[in-house]
Amino acid sequence: MTDGRNRPAPRPPEGTPPPAELARQAREVLADAVRIARWAAVDRGPGTGPFGASAQARAAEALELTPEQVRAGWDRARLAGLVELHGGTVRPGWRLQAWDRDDSAVQRGWVALFDAWSLVHPAPEDVEASTVAEVVEAVPQVLSLLQLSAGPVLVPALLDLLRQRVAELHEERCEVPYGPQPAPAERTAPEPPDETLLPPLLDWALEGLAAVGALTLGEGQATLTPLGNWAVWVKLEQICVAAQSPAGNIEQSAQHMLRGCAGLTPGPARAEYRAWLAARTVGSAVTELLTVARGEDALLRGLAFEALRVVGAPAEAGVRAAAGESSLRPYALLWLAEYEGADPDDAADVLTREESTWLWVDTAAAVADHGESDLLVRHLDSAVQGNVPALLDEVRAVGHPRTVQVLVALAAAHPDPALAKAVRRAAFQVHTGGS
Repeated sequence: MTDGRNRPAPRPPEGTPPPAELARQAREVLADAVRIARWAAVDRGPGTGPFGASAQARAAEALELTPEQVRAGWDRARLAGLVELHGGTVRPGWRLQAWDRDDSAVQRGWVALFDAWSLVHPAPEDVEASTVAEVVEAVPQVLSLLQLSAGPVLVPALLDLLRQRVAELHEERCEVPYGPQPAPAERTAPEPPDETLLPPLLDWALEGLAAVGALTLGEGQATLTPLGNWAVWVKLEQICVAAQSPAGNIEQSAQHMLRGCAGLTPGPARAEYRAWLAARTVGSAVTELLTVARGEDALLRGLAFEALRVVGAPAEAGVRAAAGESSLRPYALLWLAEYEGADPDDAADVLTREESTWLWVDTAAAVADHGESDLLVRHLDSAVQGNVPALLDEVRAVGHPRTVQVLVALAAAHPDPALAKAVRRAAFQVHTGGS
């Protein structure tokens, strides 16, 4: 018997090129993206402004590329972590700085691009987003078949598998009730996806995977490239490791996974997030995490955004949209600030005083629900107001739905009788609607 600490390092499938060759192939796929990233973040001068339309036109001329190639390369550079945006300025990412000397950085950059293949190759606009999402979620099974076949696979066989997997996903969703349920006579099952859309969507998926260098397309068939074969093996290995891990959250929903990670320190928690994400498509994982974040459990809300930090660039669009929701806005703004390069210790500067106060109450709610009373007392020190009377005034004004419960818990926990009395009075005033 072995545990996770002495488990022997897994070996890739026979015939997989050595890391140096995989890195060479990854550098070839990302060659234009690297050139554009260097021009945008280094050649123009460190800390240069946004890479907008005029800068892209200058890059096209300087690098002898078409405007379309520059736009595509810029998207790839961002998804692969070659550039970072800091308050609108473009800076070289760590992977770009290590590109010529660190093969593992190159491989990780390519895997980030591979994970985001559906962002690189936009889906047809005339297809419903739910149908596209089901196809994207089914693609890992298509890739697994290609990997197991160790050679070309005919498109009809891939289409059969896609149909089967999409039907399974649709059936699973029909079985899960969401929100208030109508009476049985009023319920209607969601319409199954139009099967005539699956052949063109399979073509779209294969073309997208080919565009990032994961497979090659022949006459009516597809074959994984060495890079693609290695990447699928890595993903499957991550799933196997997660299944053997003590936390064992690989098959859990986002809510149960996050709850299972609540007691872990940051390092092991991030490892669990990565393993859970590896077993899912990026889009479905981001959607599921944001759904949990919208729930009533403040602890899971904070943990959901920690998991989204592990997702990185592919989560940006979803997090930006979440910034428009009052309950998620502080978390989303902090996530975006750190994503754009802010130091985590300084990221809170992007929040208004009201947003900081809302976040203070939400964090206090998490502590009250799941933590120790002395931790709730210490949480007072993190308030931006600097003194308890000002904090109580602004907490009452901010309108957080858990304000009363938080103040009651704080009054019960605080050892200072005078302060506890003031906090109880504030809780009563919020409860009765007084000032």
